[in-house]
Amino acid sequence: MGHRPSLLKRLTASAHHLDAAELRSEVERLSCKPLLELRRGVVVSVTGRLRAVVYNPRETVPTLEAELFDGSAAVMLVWLGRRRIAGIEPGRRLVARGRVGVHDDRLAIYNPWYELQSAAHG
Repeated sequence: MGHRPSLLKRLTASAHHLDAAELRSEVERLSCKPLLELRRGVVVSVTGRLRAVVYNPRETVPTLEAELFDGSAAVMLVWLGRRRIAGIEPGRRLVARGRVGVHDDRLAIYNPWYELQSAAHG
């Protein structure tokens, strides 16, 4: 049954901890790299839920920035020159692929390939 928590743990755990555990199980199920293990320069497939999406109208190149959380850590997904992308919104689950870099002193994947996941899973 994988890493499913026991009934007692599920009844006493907070919603945040249960959600994080569910996201971590999706990482394993989809054979993605846990965000906690990301290293700069490596090409990875990651999955999780978007916690925040912000348009940043910078002077040089505007960016659409989304924070992806997988239950272990977060990474920024950064699309250059985009104001918005249909389906890229807080709460949405997705799988993304790309090379890990750095954006504003945080690990990030620029212009990732991505696939939106349906609301129903498992």
